[in-house]
Amino acid sequence: MAQTEHGNGEVARAGEILRTVVGSGVHGIAIAGTDDHDEMGVFVEPPGHVIGLRPPVNHYVFRTQPEGARSGPGDTDLVMYSLRKYLRLATKGNPTALLPLFAPADAVLVLTPLGEELRALGPAVLSQRAVHRFLGYMRAQLDRLTGTRRGGLPNRPELVARHGYDVKYASHALRLAYQGLEIVRHGRLTLPMPDAERERVLRVKRGEVPAVADVVADIARIEADIEQALATGATPLSPEPDLDAVSAWSTDAHRRQWSWT
Repeated sequence: MAQTEHGNGEVARAGEILRTVVGSGVHGIAIAGTDDHDEMGVFVEPPGHVIGLRPPVNHYVFRTQPEGARSGPGDTDLVMYSLRKYLRLATKGNPTALLPLFAPADAVLVLTPLGEELRALGPAVLSQRAVHRFLGYMRAQLDRLTGTRRGGLPNRPELVARHGYDVKYASHALRLAYQGLEIVRHGRLTLPMPDAERERVLRVKRGEVPAVADVVADIARIEADIEQALATGATPLSPEPDLDAVSAWSTDAHRRQWSWT
């Protein structure tokens, strides 16, 4: 079967410092026989690609499915980002990019000393900016779920036919809402999700919540709590990430990686 591959895999794997499981598996909401396997890695580019004349290597992608095909049970999707690209995504609060920083030990597949240091940067990376990004992703999922987003309904008609709505989109929107609330209230991201929230998301994903309106109402309630916390300052998070600290560490990490190699 044809596979999908983009980017320079040799450079990415040679400089890899961290790789973890991401997606439903790390959230604790995977359902056997229905979910693919997602991984995210971070690598340090060689000096020739950063300060030399060789083109930058921002990312590498490998999928067991061919280009354009949807991943399914048993498939693996791997994306690896250069450290610079990864830190840009993480400091902007990209929900998926934050996962390697908070993934539990049993979901960590590759970890070097620099990877350990990167994971320790979580408090400097996390900020209110991440909360806004979670809200943005949640609203996008909700718009797709209800068909109000440009492009129409989600591309899983089999789920709509079986349950009356796309339960996978609904579960992702609800997960993002719960996680945004945890981040704004506590300044952390618990993975897998806490039991009560995880079970509610799983009930939606399994099609055990028959009315999409109930899911939308749950999300609206959680969103209101998030917005209130932001508006009243009831959060331990600073408005912005500590870019000075993150940038200083990244510069030093590149120097040390290059001296080792």
